Amino acid sequence: MARIDVPDGPGLERERVWAHSITFGLAAKAVSDVVYEQASFSSREREVARMRIAQINDCHI
Repeated sequence: MARIDVPDGPGLERERVWAHSITFGLAAKAVSDVVYEQASFSSREREVARMRIAQINDCHI
């Protein structure tokens, strides 16, 4: 759940957040493509990094 006010509407909350700012949405997609398509990290390394980032951001794993 987002910590900001997300406009009501169709689709998932995360889709509505990125649709609210197309520029940020495109940037997030570009980062995601690099991480998941072009990086040389194994899936285990990527998952550990994701978990650590979530922990730093005070998200429950």
